[in-house]
Amino acid sequence: MSVESAIPVALQASVIVPARNEEACIAACLRSLTEQAGVNFEIIVVDDASTDRTPEIAKSFPQVRVVQPPALAPGWSGKVNAVEAGAAQARGAWLLFTDADTVHLPGSLARAITEAEKRQAALLSYSPEQEVRSFWEKAVMPVVFAELASSFRPVEVSNPRSAVAAANGQYLLISREAYAAVGGFASVATTLLEDVAMARAVKASGRKTFFRYGPDAVRTRMYRNFVELRDGWTKNLVLLFPSTNRLAALRLMEFVLIVGCATLAVVGAAKERAHTGIVAAGVGAVIYVLFVMRIRKAHFRWDANLFSLLGLPVFAYLLLRSRLFHGRGKVSWKGRLYDGEASQVDNRTFQKAAKTEITPAAPLPPL
Repeated sequence: MSVESAIPVALQASVIVPARNEEACIAACLRSLTEQAGVNFEIIVVDDASTDRTPEIAKSFPQVRVVQPPALAPGWSGKVNAVEAGAAQARGAWLLFTDADTVHLPGSLARAITEAEKRQAALLSYSPEQEVRSFWEKAVMPVVFAELASSFRPVEVSNPRSAVAAANGQYLLISREAYAAVGGFASVATTLLEDVAMARAVKASGRKTFFRYGPDAVRTRMYRNFVELRDGWTKNLVLLFPSTNRLAALRLMEFVLIVGCATLAVVGAAKERAHTGIVAAGVGAVIYVLFVMRIRKAHFRWDANLFSLLGLPVFAYLLLRSRLFHGRGKVSWKGRLYDGEASQVDNRTFQKAAKTEITPAAPLPPL
């Protein structure tokens, strides 16, 4: 860790890593963080009641401070409780909230702070490069992230005149001043989508936010099996996409049309019905090209893009499952059961939210 006294105080940062049962990935995350250079910083791991070796692994890094969050307050999400506890211990002028399953490229922390300052952004967030290895990851993740890219376009998120607000909690850098001004994560403690809620709060305060795809800074593998993937997106999808039923119907219809047209084209050729086969092939090709153009916005490798066609019906299933589980108040994540959200992160209501007074949290400790 760099401790060069020549680095201006304004570049000091606190990296806050909430961790609950992350023994499979936290060592790689902390190794990449401790090797950062060009900025004075500290690393705080908040051990969120882990039952595996997460705290032991974190404590094996001399540069890392491991803290415990307070008891979970009623209605609060576990992650918000953890990151708020980490922020209360932080001493940096910038706070970087990042997940334990991330890996940070060399020099990325210093570059991110510089980018935020050059853009005069109080909050900067990167969407990490997504690593996908299993079939389910390759099939589903490009579909989800393509939809996110369409709904939360970075150019609109970063435009102060736009109502669209978004952030990715896997890499969320915020100035200490802005964090205190909007009440910290305590002001959005009851949401399961705290990153987007924080971005909305910062933007509502009149401060600038900046969001982009950040493969030059950070990468992550969000889920390692289908159960994790299913439960993770069940928690989030209905909050990200308010028109859940409509979107599920559209994506399922898209899959049926592509597969149906391909089937008709093959059958038409086999039975020497040239006209039927040509029409079906033409319609299917147009729909598929439009699908591929949308999927490519998610920045996945070609093999994942190829599998993603099979992810369309799975995405539709996850959307409906998310709607159902939130409606029943049975959203489970990391061994905790949460009530379903009463409202979604719908950016069409952003301007109304911008008029809402934000309750300040307790002040952060002085620098």
